[in-house]
Amino acid sequence: MAGKQDSPTAVVVVGPDGVVSGWSEGGRLLLGWTAEDTVGRPVTELLVDPPPPGFPEGYGAGPDPSGFIPLRHRDGSTVDAVVAAHPLTGPDGRALGHVVTVQRWGRRPVIADRAFEQCPFALGVYDPELRFQWINASSGRVIAHSEEQVLGRKYREVLPEFDRTLFPERDDKPYTDKLAEVARTGEPARLITVFRPRGSDYANAWATSIWPVRDGEGRVRAIANWGFDMSAEYWARQRLLILNQASGGIGRTLDVIGTAHELAGTPVPGFADLVSVDLFDEVLRGEEPPSASAFAPGETITLSRAAQHSAKEDTDPAPGATPHVSHTPGSVAARCMTTGRSTVELAAGPGQGGEWAFGPGLAADPAHWPPGNPLIDGSLAAEGLTGRITVPLRARGALLGVVTFSRLERPEAFTADDLILAEELTAKAAVAIDNARRYSRERTTALTLQRSLLPQGLPNQEAVEVASRYLPGGTGAEVGGDWFDVIPLSGARVALVVGDVVGHGLHASASMGRLRTAVRTLADVDLPPDELLTHLDDLVLHLASDLQPTGHFQPTGESGATCLYTVYDPVSRRFTLASAGHPLPLIIHPDGTRAPVTTQPGPPLGIGGLPFEATESELPEGSLLALFTDGLLEDREYDIDERIAALQQVLNHSAPSLEALCDTVTDAMLPERRTDDAALLLARTHALDPHHVADWYVEPDTAQVPRARKFALDQVDAWGLEEASFVTELVVSELVTNAIRYGEPPIRLRLIRDSSLICEVTDASNTAPHLRRARAFDEGGRGLLLVAQLTQGWGTRHTTNGKTIWCAQPLPGAAPP
Repeated sequence: MAGKQDSPTAVVVVGPDGVVSGWSEGGRLLLGWTAEDTVGRPVTELLVDPPPPGFPEGYGAGPDPSGFIPLRHRDGSTVDAVVAAHPLTGPDGRALGHVVTVQRWGRRPVIADRAFEQCPFALGVYDPELRFQWINASSGRVIAHSEEQVLGRKYREVLPEFDRTLFPERDDKPYTDKLAEVARTGEPARLITVFRPRGSDYANAWATSIWPVRDGEGRVRAIANWGFDMSAEYWARQRLLILNQASGGIGRTLDVIGTAHELAGTPVPGFADLVSVDLFDEVLRGEEPPSASAFAPGETITLSRAAQHSAKEDTDPAPGATPHVSHTPGSVAARCMTTGRSTVELAAGPGQGGEWAFGPGLAADPAHWPPGNPLIDGSLAAEGLTGRITVPLRARGALLGVVTFSRLERPEAFTADDLILAEELTAKAAVAIDNARRYSRERTTALTLQRSLLPQGLPNQEAVEVASRYLPGGTGAEVGGDWFDVIPLSGARVALVVGDVVGHGLHASASMGRLRTAVRTLADVDLPPDELLTHLDDLVLHLASDLQPTGHFQPTGESGATCLYTVYDPVSRRFTLASAGHPLPLIIHPDGTRAPVTTQPGPPLGIGGLPFEATESELPEGSLLALFTDGLLEDREYDIDERIAALQQVLNHSAPSLEALCDTVTDAMLPERRTDDAALLLARTHALDPHHVADWYVEPDTAQVPRARKFALDQVDAWGLEEASFVTELVVSELVTNAIRYGEPPIRLRLIRDSSLICEVTDASNTAPHLRRARAFDEGGRGLLLVAQLTQGWGTRHTTNGKTIWCAQPLPGAAPP
């Protein structure tokens, strides 16, 4: 019986004339009418005539009252009912009318109606034209309308804001369009709808389902939907997505400005509309930021706008610009930096009764705000802002700057959870910016050391025309150990050197400096290239054993270093080279052909026990020499032979100077993002005019010394260098006399007119002379001392057939024609 009371069935007897002649108790329970109210009245008075707007066509509109019919309740409401009419006949077969049974549409019990009405989820039913047919109380609260206010009205009329999406950048379809799509296609849909309830400054997220309601014949007669507020979960997920994006998008490069731009761009537009990152100038330079105690009370704090990103591109500063920004005393930014605490400013104030106007279902309880937040600042509206979060940028206890997150046109205010997200983003970026700052400082130190150890200017010499480039790796790479050098040698010769220390950082730079110093020292001894590399290899072995770490320090040995040492003689045009594991040079003849280099590189330095091979060749005047490190050739897409061929092709291009050719080579061969440093040394050979060289073989007899002096004086006069006659006569006399007395034949005297006047005496003895202090009554020992005092420099070089003693005197007013 209880079930029947919950779902009453009305039984109505209707005569042939359409007048009610019988009425059951179920009719009263279902429609509120009693028998006294209905018996004797036309049955059509119980019908809704005309049917309510949007009620499906054909339901109760025809003469047969059977089917789905809207009936009039005594209280004026409409009851959608299922009506079944059964003919009533007498004993003689005469029609006495109909017995009509009436049940509520859906045949659900009253408790079910109450369950749907009291459901915490928003429920609604609409006709195919999206006119309201029914909503429950929760739906009414969401849309801020009662059921009576919306019945029969179109969805777009009641909720025009649902005709647009809250986030156009996501290309979401408006909710009203989705309802119409389900009505048109008959396919159910599920989606998350983000909107702002009326009277709230906060956007809510609702999980909704939409499905078609069909009749017994399968036709779509209505559209139903339900939804529940999942704002807390939705916005928590959005914050996690932004943090996940930040994990992969912030700190990708070891560059302060680049990291600041990554921080500014990550939360726009999903979290904020405008983000500004202000940093101290010291941070931009890689230096230590000022301490908080450095700010005097009432002092204006000046920072540089390292990055700014907004939803409107035209408001962003020009690329590379870092304008200064002053934060006056008492400003929010200055207070945040001095106190180290974040601040939230909102343009909207508290609602009625002093309560905050938080949207329903949001985890934005005012109790979650940290002390002092939020601040209500009406001036934000004048700036076009609805809210602003200011967070000090701190890492490892140091203050680097300040970050501001602003919302412009969007009306929803920041929540306490938004403050947590802003602080998380800033904390992650702060560590990345500080890492970039520290790296910048270390890289600048290493680069300064590297450049200080490289030649600051190439020396003047006449053997070759030279140009060079050293390019460190990109900002994501440490400074390496690439180096080059140009060393003038005796006899107008020149040494061209290039090398590479495996590894990066200060240790590689320091190792490079030791090797360059060692090469210059050995070059002063004037050793042949293969012997020089042998001594250099021994030196590296000794350094490696002496520098073995005894504690937790990083080893600093030069193991893995390579070196190419070459010597060019402009008198003979002979070019000698030897390699310790280094790429061989490219030699391009004046006609553009590539000269083969037959030697094979020896082992890298520090291996020990293996020989180095020297190769000598004669070069035409004007040949181009290209010495380089492997950083110039490295490319993952091409093998080394292809890269060398590409380098040769670039070297064959005409260029007004070697400096311009250096730029052409580096632009063509080096990628924009490189991971290794590269050194390039270009040299174009010159040949000394034969008329600028004079030699004479001297008989091993002291009687030949005057003839040697006369030969030298005549040659100096022929060159027009009379001012050098006295010194030349003296040094020739001393050097030839020493060779005759202490050397072995054959003895040869050679004069070379280059940028200086060079005198050389060669003999077959390997005994090298040396300076000594002569005592008062000594008859000898003063010759070399005089040579050293009167000339620019002197020295000895050993050859395969003996030695050569040389000296050079400057020619201030003379230059080769």
